[in-house]
Amino acid sequence: MTTDQATLIIQGEYLLTMDRELTVIQNGAVAVNGDTIAAAGPADEILNRFSADETIVEPHGLIMPGLVNVHTHAAMSCFRGLADDLPLMEWLREHIFPVEAKLTGEIVYHSTLLSLCEMIRSGTTSFCDMYLFAADVARAADESGMRAWIGEVLYDFPSPNYGELENGFSCTDELFRRYEGHPLITVTIDPHAVYTCSPELLTRLGAMAAERNSLYVIHLSENRDEVDGCVRQYGSTPVRHLESLGLLNERVVAGHCVVLSDDEIRLLADRGVKVAHCPESNMKLASGTAPVVRMLDAGITVGIGTDGSAGNNDVDMFGEMDTVAKIHKVARLDPTAMNAPSTLRAATVGGAAVLGAAERVGSLEPGKKADIIVLDLNQPHLTPLYNPVSHLVYAARGSDVIHSVINGRVIMRNRQVLSLNESEILARMREISMFVRKISE
Repeated sequence: MTTDQATLIIQGEYLLTMDRELTVIQNGAVAVNGDTIAAAGPADEILNRFSADETIVEPHGLIMPGLVNVHTHAAMSCFRGLADDLPLMEWLREHIFPVEAKLTGEIVYHSTLLSLCEMIRSGTTSFCDMYLFAADVARAADESGMRAWIGEVLYDFPSPNYGELENGFSCTDELFRRYEGHPLITVTIDPHAVYTCSPELLTRLGAMAAERNSLYVIHLSENRDEVDGCVRQYGSTPVRHLESLGLLNERVVAGHCVVLSDDEIRLLADRGVKVAHCPESNMKLASGTAPVVRMLDAGITVGIGTDGSAGNNDVDMFGEMDTVAKIHKVARLDPTAMNAPSTLRAATVGGAAVLGAAERVGSLEPGKKADIIVLDLNQPHLTPLYNPVSHLVYAARGSDVIHSVINGRVIMRNRQVLSLNESEILARMREISMFVRKISE
């Protein structure tokens, strides 16, 4: 006999809660009340306890937490395939920075919508974005219904968005004002990198992050050129440079962290720095392989990011998980390195922890926000199924996601994104691509 009311019940063949025990329940269900998970467990228990306004039943469905993309530049989808097969610094300075100088807020807005549509369709429910025209990124995120951490990138040279640097601080202040208390959007402080930000700028932004109690999102030690350049300019590596400025702390989300010594790994762990691991971007730009296994062994919290579509070239977290699990096996010549459970944790509850949100999202447990996806298991590449966790990392694809719920709201049903007009987005991006092609010539 039902005793409690729910707004939504999702029932499937498997329920993967991503709790500490990595519990997998056959014939499981989740009850949602408003924006919050009321209960998760065996379907018969949930159905006996709750009646719901709406139900989603998938006999071959796997229910799990939405994926958390901890490092991306969503609007860079407009540069997808524009300048491939180049080293990082040449790619940035000779191709990306010159084209970015001609961006507008409207291009960023529409390009962000394209990435958000791609993320929703491939199972991502939360993302952390650092880019230009952040107000337009936030506007797109708000319309999509996704959970987002968003900041305006600041660096020493003028920005195509705010112009001179001082205006960037006003831009950031306005973001904080506009999204204070927003249920889905959190504003971050985003220095681009040590090679584009003076010590004074890095320090000023660190003070701002401390005052706001916000994340401090930065690219860090992405490749050997960055590290060598920092040593030449400041006499120390990027990690040691930030340490000398008193900036390494638990608010820092460091993107990439490919080139690290053992001492630097211990230092990052001691300071509580979180790391965003972006292996496909690092592979494509030949930056190297981040020592993630050693980071995890040292106690560093590591999440997975796709980076932007200009350097990946997609934002599919299922593909990224597959790469994460395999690249470290090759790098260490150890088939047990970065196993499926560790990888899946980094893409869900680990990613939530990187963003300071592990108490709210990342697993399907009562009291947490209802960020839920459902995959269709009734497919050749997912049959037979002996180990759901293994399949999610090594066999599943973003296109296997059929339903997505974010903050209790059904955002995608039966592969149709409900919060965005996909056909309009694609048509607008075809127009934008012609402009980008022209300005890049």
